[in-house]
Amino acid sequence: MTHKLLALLLSICLSLSSSCFGATAELDCVFIPKVIELFLRNHYQHRQLSNEIKTRSIEQMIKHMDPSKTLFLEEDLPKIKELLKKQFALASAGDCSPLFEIKTKWETRASENEAIVKEILSNQYQLNNKTELVLDSKKRDFSKVLEEKKALLRKMVDFQIANLLISKIKLPEAITQLKHRYELTTKRIKEQKKTQIISSFIDSLSSSLDPHSNFMGPEELENFQIQMRLSLEGIGAVLRYQDGFTVIENLVKGGSADKSKLLKSKDKIIAVAQENAAPISTIDMDLSDVVKMIRGKKGTKVILTVLRQGKETTTFQATLVRDKIALVDQRAKITYDKQTINGKTYQIGVIDLPSFYGTGGSGGPSCSSDIKALLNEAIKAKVDAIILNLSRNGGGLLEEAVKITGLFIQKGATVATKNTASQVDILKDQDPSVVYRGPLAVLTSRVSASASEIVAGALKNYKRAVIVGGDHTFGKGSVQSLSDLPAGLGGMKVTTAMFFTPGGQSTQLLGVSSDIVLPSLLNDDQIGEKVLDFALPSQSITPFISPEANSSAPELHWNPITEGQLSELTKLSRERVSKEPKFVELRKKIEKLKQDNGLVKIADIQKESQEKEKEKSQSKQKVEKLKESLDDETEEKAENEELWDEKGPFVKEASRIVADLITLQKPGVSVSQ
Repeated sequence: MTHKLLALLLSICLSLSSSCFGATAELDCVFIPKVIELFLRNHYQHRQLSNEIKTRSIEQMIKHMDPSKTLFLEEDLPKIKELLKKQFALASAGDCSPLFEIKTKWETRASENEAIVKEILSNQYQLNNKTELVLDSKKRDFSKVLEEKKALLRKMVDFQIANLLISKIKLPEAITQLKHRYELTTKRIKEQKKTQIISSFIDSLSSSLDPHSNFMGPEELENFQIQMRLSLEGIGAVLRYQDGFTVIENLVKGGSADKSKLLKSKDKIIAVAQENAAPISTIDMDLSDVVKMIRGKKGTKVILTVLRQGKETTTFQATLVRDKIALVDQRAKITYDKQTINGKTYQIGVIDLPSFYGTGGSGGPSCSSDIKALLNEAIKAKVDAIILNLSRNGGGLLEEAVKITGLFIQKGATVATKNTASQVDILKDQDPSVVYRGPLAVLTSRVSASASEIVAGALKNYKRAVIVGGDHTFGKGSVQSLSDLPAGLGGMKVTTAMFFTPGGQSTQLLGVSSDIVLPSLLNDDQIGEKVLDFALPSQSITPFISPEANSSAPELHWNPITEGQLSELTKLSRERVSKEPKFVELRKKIEKLKQDNGLVKIADIQKESQEKEKEKSQSKQKVEKLKESLDDETEEKAENEELWDEKGPFVKEASRIVADLITLQKPGVSVSQ
């Protein structure tokens, strides 16, 4: 697909202008309309530069310049928006003066913030531990007047100083470091090159089409390609940028971050330090720059300062050793669990699949062949049911998802893709056999994405499995294509298609809902496609469920899940979960998060640190003695991703649910039993 798209790009380019792109070129204003045209010609949904897209682009550009809403005043916005509207009209003439006028205002406000912060951090500065700050900029407006911005910056300074103090940095050094950070911010903005400003404008347009389309300048493209080549090296965390913060989306099974048991989804990385070096703030820093600091030579250490908002708000340091993820840690594995119902013990096989790996048929390992072998092993072990754990699986190869679904049904249509021309292509498993036909549950969470959603959606549509876990999966149902632009101008990643489950519903935005929902810290709107800016809406097509998926032949037939069975399974699960101590505790933490509503209290951060050290701070002057709020022995480990592993409460409850399913599917057993 990449080569075809590139050929199309070249063809379009030639049709736009005889001079279009030269053999090599520097990104200039005159190229803006040409690159925008390429995005619009290839995008799945948006084909015209409508007023809505222009408005979105303007919003994205302002967000790029001031993600935390601490630079601009409300009075600045009308002028900035007016200039950006002009830029669309003037670009074809090679005029980018509106962008550079905006840059001047950007520089002025950055210098202003630097001066305000230095004034706050004067010799009389003392940390106010009563400070409360709403970190999520979506829940804050731009400051109306300068005094309001000064008050906000004071809160930001207290928050940043508190985090430095907890990192064992003494107050005088913390003040020096924070002043330097704001100096660097001003310097970074002033040194923005012409090509970087133009690149940001184009990327603002591309990201206004949907969250996964974006423009990459030459440097960004090179960094992206490096990341792809080194995708299995580093700390093993999938990161995203959200409102000025670098947020951990999920952890890669077997990676350094996963093995440390220190980090989990939704953690915010607010500073990064190399070994024996001072931490550098990552607030409002481009994600690519944060990745550069985290990435490094295998065996070296990186120290992350992390903000976690949970039962308590904590800030802590996590020291991780950069490493290559071992394939053995990424491959599917099986464990066994026993459940006893009415005096009879059942053996449950739990298959954990971290990703949909494979080599595209080149003879190497693939998750479909590994799971087939594990299912045969389980059958020999006389298991009574299987759980397929996709709760930490962020996706992978489409063809592997199709093959894995085919291990549980017979030659059924698994997934359809719909492209920019509205052509629908239906993919089916070609293997007529059914490897396992017994009771089946699929464990999912809001981290389960892409290929995971294809498998879960197909097995749900065919009534082949009970879907258990989070309220719904991530909701990424779109397909992207990446191509280099001609003349070394960078690259474009554009959404070109959408996935659909056999029931005809796209996994986009909505994800796959669970039949039985379990309480989870991941069940909130900070995780999922719908929290991303300008996410595409979900769509539907004509259902394409294959009648032949469930053969009448005894060796191929499996028992479909009925609505009556789901109702009874849900009732039994709710009764257990209401009494299970770990789920009761989870509910308390969920309620605490709702009450805080994104509010960070410095007093809470200090209190948590003090409790972990089992000592009280005697005065504000002793605040530098605050230690890490988290170490290898703390109870926080119980809140980590291991909640979803084979010993955690989610797998345990899924095991009980599938054991109940065994009894309900036995001949002569009524639903009410």
